[in-house]
Amino acid sequence: MIPAVPASARAEAARLTALFRAAGAEPVETPILQPAETLLDLYGEDIRARAYVTADPLRGEMMLRPDFTVPVVRMHMAEGGDPARYTYAGEVFRRQETDPERPVEFLQVGFELFGGDDPAAADAEVFSAIASALEGLALRPSTGDIGLLRAAVEGLETTAPRKAALMRHLWRPRRFRTLLTRFGGQAAPDAARAALLASADPLGGKGPGAGPEIGLRSAEEIAARIEALREDAAAPPIPAEQIALIDAILDLSETAPNVLSALRDIAVDLPAIGPAVQGLSARMEALAARGIDVDALPFEGSFGRTSLEYYDGFVFGFSAPDRPDLPPLSTGGRYDALTRVLGGGKGVRAVGGVIRPELVARVQEGRA
Repeated sequence: MIPAVPASARAEAARLTALFRAAGAEPVETPILQPAETLLDLYGEDIRARAYVTADPLRGEMMLRPDFTVPVVRMHMAEGGDPARYTYAGEVFRRQETDPERPVEFLQVGFELFGGDDPAAADAEVFSAIASALEGLALRPSTGDIGLLRAAVEGLETTAPRKAALMRHLWRPRRFRTLLTRFGGQAAPDAARAALLASADPLGGKGPGAGPEIGLRSAEEIAARIEALREDAAAPPIPAEQIALIDAILDLSETAPNVLSALRDIAVDLPAIGPAVQGLSARMEALAARGIDVDALPFEGSFGRTSLEYYDGFVFGFSAPDRPDLPPLSTGGRYDALTRVLGGGKGVRAVGGVIRPELVARVQEGRA
């Protein structure tokens, strides 16, 4: 039997919602059933492994809401004006294939900020609002910046298709590493790729469309794919020094001031990250202005890389060090690019965070 959401979690959700409303957020609601096509376009088929999918005879494939950010962004881009602050509270649904103790239905309470002309100040406002809501609990904050890694990839001396491939897999560390190794000339292409590249005429000398077409791709698409593989094979490897700089960014794990100093050194050899480094500096100043102890704030270069794929800048989380059995109580970050995707090319600045009230209640009960 799947347990219902406990009353303590609902009471905590009400408390958190009241705090965010007092901070100027407008309460909003979103449908529990969301169009599967939108989520699949954003995350690919990977989302199926953690979402409940159903079919509607009129609306097509639908998903039980796996989180709130996408539906809130869709709502804002269709109806909202800038700047805007929203809060919400409700159930989300996640499949659990390995751990029967983890809930498949739980509450999320969120605080989202859209628009404005000062992203550092907005980042600081959201982080501070979440930190204040969790005040009194012995939690460890974590911070990072996906924007630094994105800027580093854009600054690599390599082809646009290779950069695009690396960008697609920023949130899949193992695949990202495999691609980076191959693009750096440190790994041979797999057997299938090698066979295609070795073929003088992969279409048997008949040209596109001359023979039977098996599968979903046309002969023209196959030929274009083979040509892309050949162009990739002919491209020079990414310089080893630049790969080492990517690794240096990912390996960062220190307090924010020390990380900022290290990043300024890295930017000397990888100037493309300069604006992102300046953004980190401005964010630290904005956080300090809101009373956050920036000197003790942890920063990890790889933090947030296994989260959902809409974060493209500042990322953060709060976890309970004395409860390693619990997932993070709160996560959040900046997702400007998502607004452009869901806004049909028109984007706005956006940053937000969510809290899981039942986890807050469990930590509170453990301290009582």
